[in-house]
Amino acid sequence: MKKIVIYILLIAGTATTVNAQKQWTLKECVEYALENNIAIKQAQLDRQSGEIDKSDAKGAFLPTISASASHSWNIGLNPNPVTGQNVTATTQSSSGGLNANIAIYNGLQNINRLHRANLALLANQYQIDDIKDNTSLQVVQAFLQILFNKESLKVNQAQYDVTQEQLARTKELVNEGVVARGDLLEIEATAATQEQQIINSENALRFSKISLAQLLLITDYENFDIAEGNYVIPAATIMNNTPKQIFEKSLEVRNDVKIAQSNIELAEYDLKIAKGSRYPSLSGFYGFNTRYFNSELFTPPPFFDQLSDNKGHSFGLSLSIPILSGFRARNSVRRSSVNIERAKFNLEQTKINLEATVNQAYNDAKGALKAYEASEKTLTSRREAHRNSTERFSEGMMNSFDFSQSQQRLEAAESDVVRTKFDYIFRLKILEFYFGLPLTKI
Repeated sequence: MKKIVIYILLIAGTATTVNAQKQWTLKECVEYALENNIAIKQAQLDRQSGEIDKSDAKGAFLPTISASASHSWNIGLNPNPVTGQNVTATTQSSSGGLNANIAIYNGLQNINRLHRANLALLANQYQIDDIKDNTSLQVVQAFLQILFNKESLKVNQAQYDVTQEQLARTKELVNEGVVARGDLLEIEATAATQEQQIINSENALRFSKISLAQLLLITDYENFDIAEGNYVIPAATIMNNTPKQIFEKSLEVRNDVKIAQSNIELAEYDLKIAKGSRYPSLSGFYGFNTRYFNSELFTPPPFFDQLSDNKGHSFGLSLSIPILSGFRARNSVRRSSVNIERAKFNLEQTKINLEATVNQAYNDAKGALKAYEASEKTLTSRREAHRNSTERFSEGMMNSFDFSQSQQRLEAAESDVVRTKFDYIFRLKILEFYFGLPLTKI
């Protein structure tokens, strides 16, 4: 039994360790965010409200039915139905009824309300999809920021390791009298500066992990991490399209455009509903009633006999013609017309903003590519220059200040490559985002 308990504890501990060491891929991050994002859940609640509105619109086609019943006692002076004289007595009476009413015609308002409810549901779905797209883009940006900070930390650590080797070599040269002790102090100062850069990189990495974890609503910041990988520059096939082609494609796939188009249609149905209130409305009604009476003054007929004898039916049509409503109907029509124009302007503005954003994203991607290619060329040159500087410094042909400048230029070049690399990747993802491509891969 003791062995079994120990075995279970070992399994549980192993499972906890595996869970704590989980490394999230970009796809897992995006999917988890879409499942747990609060804004998405709120939008889904709006869709549920839209379903209720649709149920209301359907219910307007059904008749309204109500039942009523009452029973009363009358104690006091009552006429005797036999003698005709007033006497003190207790009487009881009961009544009941059933009423139904159905709209036959009301300016097609019910039909238009149902169409509007269906369209509102579609608009709600566009809203959900738009929030999901924006959330996915935020996750990609936060994910790439972590990758950038990790690469920066590796670069800084590698630079520090090289400096440590140079520091050890310089100490030997100082002991041999090849270089002055001041050169050793200069390299020690460089090493101290790189230590500070490593600390800053570690803090930046920690904060970027917290930012992504908060975006995913994960509170275990200490154990949260993303999967390591060799993230190379993806194929830039999206750049084979012109900005105009990307913009035209975005008009088909972007949900903010669909939302703006739906708002126009919703406003048009609001106008139809407002116009319908100016038309006459026709409804049909039906009523059923019966009653029962009981008194101490005489023996009444049986209860069910009275209900059968006293039953009655009423039915007919009711026509309502609006004549004057304090300009409410007229102003409602005018207000709806204004809302249509406003929705049209919003659509045009959305398209203008989208076109400007796509062009800006395209130019940013092209600029990021050029910056990345230039940084790689610069890094190649800086490495060669630094190699020569290292040889000259080792031979005592370069002072520590010039050597430190060469080291700093190399560090800057390596950092620029990392920065421009991930900036270019993100710019490509933005273009793919507007082209309707998935954001779950890098």
